[in-house]
Amino acid sequence: MRTLWKGAISFGLVNIPIKMYTATERKDIHFNQLHASCKTPIQYRKYCPVCQVEVSADEIVRGYEYEKGRYVVLKDEDFQLLPGENTKTIDILDFVALSEIDPVYYDRSYYLEPNPGGEKAYALLKKAMQDTGKIAIARVMIRSKSVLACIRLFGALLTMETMYFPDEIRPPEILTAQIKEPELHPNEISMANSLIENLSSHFQPEKYTNEYRAQLMEIIQSKIAGEEVAIPTAPETAKVVDLMEALRASLKATEKKEAETPVKKRRKKKTG
Repeated sequence: MRTLWKGAISFGLVNIPIKMYTATERKDIHFNQLHASCKTPIQYRKYCPVCQVEVSADEIVRGYEYEKGRYVVLKDEDFQLLPGENTKTIDILDFVALSEIDPVYYDRSYYLEPNPGGEKAYALLKKAMQDTGKIAIARVMIRSKSVLACIRLFGALLTMETMYFPDEIRPPEILTAQIKEPELHPNEISMANSLIENLSSHFQPEKYTNEYRAQLMEIIQSKIAGEEVAIPTAPETAKVVDLMEALRASLKATEKKEAETPVKKRRKKKTG
């Protein structure tokens, strides 16, 4: 696994040298855009329409559009003046309970591994966080960007989740202010609660798979092999207009599944 970033966790007066790795990866199926007539990949050029020339990387500068069509240009030395621009430290600010953070704040996940010489301090921070049940809120510079993050335990590693700052979260009141809460009947609430209970389980991530991606890959492999593509028939869904009718049907379906489970278990015990 390629190291993405090297630095240190600043924990009070303790510095823990670490290496950072991307913890997740997208497994989307990617397509190239081709010219339909000759199947040649389309090229994307950096082109200046005023000078009518292609622009090389060393001719490009960063500009901030402060008015429509008007820019202020920032050079590399301007960024050097910013606080923390050249730091390679994950600065822990606070320790909080994980349950206090809403998932809307999370962005991306990274694994943190101790660098040689930092194993003991790394293990100490892990143990202290495990004993107190706390996670750390930190600030770090990644790719010239100040990032809010939390550090928590994930298996035997410390994991860093980059987070959005509060002013980057769109307030839900933008939508909820226009929504009029409908009146709910006690029977509807009771049946909805029962439906949730029937569908409740423990989180087992391995049971969730990307069926769309698997079927798309089957189509691609069939085309590579020159076979006819089999199109799966879409399941028919009954149109239910009445809410109570939908709840009753859902409860009946989930209760049937629950009733079948213990029967199977009893049969296994008898044969054993």
